Amino acid sequence: MSTSAASRRQQFMQTSGATDAVWVHKDKYANRPQFQQLKDDLETEVCIIGAGISGISVAYELVSRGKDVVLIEARDVLSGETGRTSGHLANALDDHYIHVKEKHGNEGAQAAADSHTWALERVGEIAKNLSIDCEYRRVPGYEISQYERDDKRHAEDLKELKAEAEMAKDLGLRAVFQEGLTIKGWDGKPDQRDGVVFFDQAAFHPTLYLVGIMKWLHKQPNFKCYTHTRMMTAEEKGIEVLGIGQKSVQVKTEGGQTIQCAYAVEATCIPLQKISVIVEMEYMRTYAIAIRVPKGSVEDCFIYDSAEEYKYVRLTACDDKDDYMIVGGCDHKVGQEGPENRFQELEDWVRERFTQAGSVDYKWSGQVNEPVDYMAFIGKNQGCDRIFVITGDSGNGLTHGVLAGKLIADEIDGNADPAWAKLYSPSRLASIAKSAVSMIKHDVQVNLQYKRFLETDITDIEDLVPGQGAVLNPKTSKPVAVYKDANGQVTKMSALCPHLKGVVCWNPAEKSFDCPIHGSRFSETGVCVNGPAKANLPPVEA
Repeated sequence: MSTSAASRRQQFMQTSGATDAVWVHKDKYANRPQFQQLKDDLETEVCIIGAGISGISVAYELVSRGKDVVLIEARDVLSGETGRTSGHLANALDDHYIHVKEKHGNEGAQAAADSHTWALERVGEIAKNLSIDCEYRRVPGYEISQYERDDKRHAEDLKELKAEAEMAKDLGLRAVFQEGLTIKGWDGKPDQRDGVVFFDQAAFHPTLYLVGIMKWLHKQPNFKCYTHTRMMTAEEKGIEVLGIGQKSVQVKTEGGQTIQCAYAVEATCIPLQKISVIVEMEYMRTYAIAIRVPKGSVEDCFIYDSAEEYKYVRLTACDDKDDYMIVGGCDHKVGQEGPENRFQELEDWVRERFTQAGSVDYKWSGQVNEPVDYMAFIGKNQGCDRIFVITGDSGNGLTHGVLAGKLIADEIDGNADPAWAKLYSPSRLASIAKSAVSMIKHDVQVNLQYKRFLETDITDIEDLVPGQGAVLNPKTSKPVAVYKDANGQVTKMSALCPHLKGVVCWNPAEKSFDCPIHGSRFSETGVCVNGPAKANLPPVEA
């Protein structure tokens, strides 16, 4: 393997794209804990699959309670979407409590407010208890109209913001609508004043926080972690009826090892399975930049606008002179649109509003999974007693991941909060039924993506520019995903996603092949970096 090829493969072992998120500025990949690959069969109480914020949070809560835990990860620790987040900890939910109430009732809205508040406070508690220096601090969150004040839609937009502020207050959150709300440092022409203030949100450095927890876990006698250990199946074995008999779980890895456990937790961002909750979510790409601003020139806060593909803003440390302003947004469905002009749109948005902005040092994208009824799926997988899933971040994946630690640990111990368990249950029906129309529209739109079987991106590999990929769809054989590296070396793989055989699409920003059906993603050489696919793209012989 050439040096460049080895470097590319290493990049996708460390993260899920060719770009790097701003978090590597203070937390280099090389500084993250390394673990060995699983080589032998073993037994444990709980096997957790996935070493992002969800898996690590579940591990922390269980290990702290004395449970024996094994954590496995297909690539490196923090190589998934946790390392590509914007680092917001918020109880101001993206989908608004007024809409959560429509789907889940007042009890569900209250459980959502309580659980996300617990999660953002829990991060602060753990950081303090373990002496983790991760920039944790409380900040206000400002939600503003996407429209300027002289646009008639501005006033209409504010009606929902005012209703959301009142709903949040009814749920016990510190929130207020503020007429004329201004933000320090916003000195540009666009006038989007007025908005909701959500007090007591929290900012932190997500990977420094989780590296700190992993260092603590590594010292515990009841914890083991294995990386480069890809799960292929997790199955319940045995029979248990009315307390008679006993069930267990067998987790099998790509390398052929078996982990025998009492419980398994799939904290893989997306469960590695065919359907069930998979069809109850939409899969989105979201984009972000980190742009320098003079230290102290912009208020340390969160900013969100009211657009469907909304902009989100926060600060993080850069150096003695500057802070980084993280600005994200411009979402679209995975594999159905491209990244063209997304980063430029974000940069233009910042410069129009914050004229002191300097250079853009980081550009990256991540993945967001949107449940049709707004709430994550956390709990026993459908049809299972001992296999749990955590998925459906809905833009609040960090707090969802943290609260999953408590909820799943409590469910294993048999003392889960019933309101939390009901709200997040992967088997819930009422709120999904209320979302049937939107789910059917989504499924129809997804099935239309199988049109890729009739399309080809190139007609000849010679047409492919070095450093890029494409799908070649010969009339006499199956579609082939082709990547040509900078040296002209060509890699050929099946273009059929192992999940449900969608034809992948090339993502030039992240140099990945992305499936437009349910969002699975693969490196330019076929390594699976996002589920629900379990396996890599198989090579095609020349």
